[in-house]
Amino acid sequence: MSADGSGHVRLIGAPLPHVRFWQSDEPLRLESGAALPRLQVAFETWGELDEDASNAVLVCHALSGDSHAARHDADDEPGWWEILIGPGKALDTDRFFVICSNVLGGCRGTTGPDFLRPDGERRYGAEFPTVTVRDMVEVQRRLLDHLGIDRLAAVVGGSLGGLQALQWGIDHSSRVGAAVVIAAAPRLSSQGIAFDVVGRNAIRHDARFAEGQYYDGESPQAGLALARMLAHITYLSDESMRAKFDPTRLQPRAVETGFESVFSVGSYLAYQGSKFVERFDANSYVTLTTAMDLFDLGERPEAIREALSTSTCSWLFLSFTTDWLYPVEASRQLVDALIAEGRPASSCVIESPAGHDSFLIEDSMGLGQKIVGAFLTAQQGVRGPIRVPDEPVTDEPTSIFYSHRLDYGLILRLLPAAGSVVDLGCGNGELLSILRDRGHAPVLGIERDAVAVAESVERGLVTVHADVDRGLAAIPDDAYDVALLSQTLQSILDVVGVLREIVRIAKRGIVSFPNFAHGPLREMFQREGRLPKEEGLYAYEWYETPNRRFPSILDFQELCATLDIEIEDAIYIDSAREVEVTQDPNYHADLAVVAIRRAER
Repeated sequence: MSADGSGHVRLIGAPLPHVRFWQSDEPLRLESGAALPRLQVAFETWGELDEDASNAVLVCHALSGDSHAARHDADDEPGWWEILIGPGKALDTDRFFVICSNVLGGCRGTTGPDFLRPDGERRYGAEFPTVTVRDMVEVQRRLLDHLGIDRLAAVVGGSLGGLQALQWGIDHSSRVGAAVVIAAAPRLSSQGIAFDVVGRNAIRHDARFAEGQYYDGESPQAGLALARMLAHITYLSDESMRAKFDPTRLQPRAVETGFESVFSVGSYLAYQGSKFVERFDANSYVTLTTAMDLFDLGERPEAIREALSTSTCSWLFLSFTTDWLYPVEASRQLVDALIAEGRPASSCVIESPAGHDSFLIEDSMGLGQKIVGAFLTAQQGVRGPIRVPDEPVTDEPTSIFYSHRLDYGLILRLLPAAGSVVDLGCGNGELLSILRDRGHAPVLGIERDAVAVAESVERGLVTVHADVDRGLAAIPDDAYDVALLSQTLQSILDVVGVLREIVRIAKRGIVSFPNFAHGPLREMFQREGRLPKEEGLYAYEWYETPNRRFPSILDFQELCATLDIEIEDAIYIDSAREVEVTQDPNYHADLAVVAIRRAER
């Protein structure tokens, strides 16, 4: 007998051949104060659970998802996250035991509005109590207890699933190794809520809604379809809609839906809405969108920090450039809060034209698949291969542009034997991984190139995708023993601001940079009257160089004096001759490695 007392399992939509059900008579007290006397949870699993139950990964689905996240065999229907789950994929089912359950309040087998009330006389309908994301997570926790899983290797989710992953990291951090939060934010914007409000009103004002008791008659299909059409607009971007519909604006698809189909975008939305009503329940839609809208960690940074302050797990945040429902800036609030609390939080902003739905689309999730897989692999103690940065190099091992960069050894000379390090412009994490293996901890990388971020994460490094010019405000004063800026000075826009931030966030800063006043460069400019070109950082045409600044050693010294920054120590090198320069380094040295601090220290 099912948990709702009806004697059978309720499942709206297509059958799920591999679904399993767990039923419990333990009452569930909801955040609202209401109680559900019994529960039923629909779930599916992939892979094998290790003997010590240490390889479990919980996948949390979005609003319209269900337990069927991926195929189980060749004859099975595709799941909603096929791109991420399966043998050899980011959630590798040859290594992980993956679990996905239908959320509380859903309509694909888990207790929700379509279940019978305790008295057995009618279904909950619109009287199903208000559910929150925290309530959903509590049901998942009970399911894991039933499965004998005390601690998850990871919890992963996007959109509403990302909110659940967030809640797991807040409420049950000790039971989570890592939380992967994709396309989510501390709370939905008022604009996002507004779309949901209109959608819910469309459902409730459908003549067939019948105060939510429509299960024995015709359902409010028009209202639900309209709600889905509205929501679908928020999942797309202006860019993706222009590309998809502008070429055929007045050539709509020939589909019979009863909705306007003058324009191609209209027929598309009408089709999406009409298909949705075949597999979803209107009351569940109201329940789940309300839960999303109620999720709120706060507006101000202090509130978000407080909400995340007890977290002890590792974090990875993915956001997408054209997602306006849960935008990049909102995801960054979460990362900033965790960094401010000294928690290990990596992030990556992925270029995608597809809007909020990017996390479900293979083309948009190419880099996302790589970084999620690398992150989870690193959590198991397996680190990716060492890769040399993609930069012009010479064949001379003494050059600062040689793949094994000479400045690394010089930086080590100026570093204390241990202590914490933040690497600003860490690239693919090559130097930071050397320091970690040397015993420095904790270490943090800041990098503006998304591909380099993925490679740094693959090394098992905590890496934040941010521009050094704007990405340091969340780091508290004196948070690190050392802040590194290794051959990045010349590409920075706000040099003054970054140098001030370096001596604010760290007890010591170490800056290495090429000396653009090096004698051979001066002579080349005087002799040829053109911008000098050599191997390495000079191997660019003047109109395409990534170098924004052309510092000399004297320029740097003068700027530090102006900013009340003390130069504690410095090493100047002629890398071609592999000698340290003490006489007139501004002319004879091509590389400077300088240790700085605030003058008052």
